[in-house]
Parts: sequence; C-alpha cells; structure tokens
Amino acid sequence: MCCKDNHENNSLAEILSVILVLQQNACVDSCLDSCDRPMLGGGPTCLVCNTRPVMLYTCGSNGTPWSMPTSKDSTASCSGTMAGCSTVFRVEKIEGDCCTFRVLQDNPDTTSLYPYVTTNSVFTMDIGCLCSIRCLTDTFVECV
Repeated sequence: MCCKDNHENNSLAEILSVILVLQQNACVDSCLDSCDRPMLGGGPTCLVCNTRPVMLYTCGSNGTPWSMPTSKDSTASCSGTMAGCSTVFRVEKIEGDCCTFRVLQDNPDTTSLYPYVTTNSVFTMDIGCLCSIRCLTDTFVECV
C-alpha cells in the first residue's frame, strides 16, 4: 500500500527528478551536501561523478531499506537473505508518478576507487510508495 493516493506536490518526486537531471548533465563541482544539491560532486577519489546513488524507504518498512535482486533471474528473491540483493540504486527514468531505478551492487574489485558497479537489473516504482530516500556519496559508475 502506498503513502498517498494523491501524488501532487510530491517532494520526493521533485528530488528524484533533480537527481536524474544531474546525472544526465554530470558536473565536476560540488556544493551543499543534500540530495537536491545543484551539482554532482567530485572528491579525492572521483574527479567526475555520474551517479548519485540512493537508498529507498517505503511506507511501513520500519526503517528497513528497499532491496532488489542484482540479477534478472526470475527466481531471485530478497526475502530472508541479502545475498544477491542490493539496497543501492541509480535513478534511470521518471515518467509521471513512476521512477525506474537501476540496481547497483558493491564493486567486487576491492582495489577500485569506485564503490559500485552497474547491474542489468532494473525496476519501476510508484513514487507515492516512497516515504523517504537516502542519498549516498556521488560517484562514478561505469557503463551507465
């Protein structure tokens, strides 16, 4: 069940839209450290960032982040165990009240400067089902 039946004035939708535009027009400079800061930030390990990773929290989740499988395997499930699942996503597209996210997973290359790698797993969620988002440090993700 979603938080609101009326999606007008949805501040999370606006923030997700800002993140999408920023990722499409990645910049090098950084400003205030908030989800809707006007530029993707660089840092000591990332000169050009192209992704603002987010964690999603749905209504009634009791503070547990939303998780999705890192593969398109139809038998994959994130209930019970977190193996093969991730709670970190990249905004890919917004259409009306829906947002499409790409599942990111921890980078298996422990020597890499970049914490996440892309997966081929995507999902679309009704933005009205979200009660909060958590933005993580801007980063570069290959192949997006």
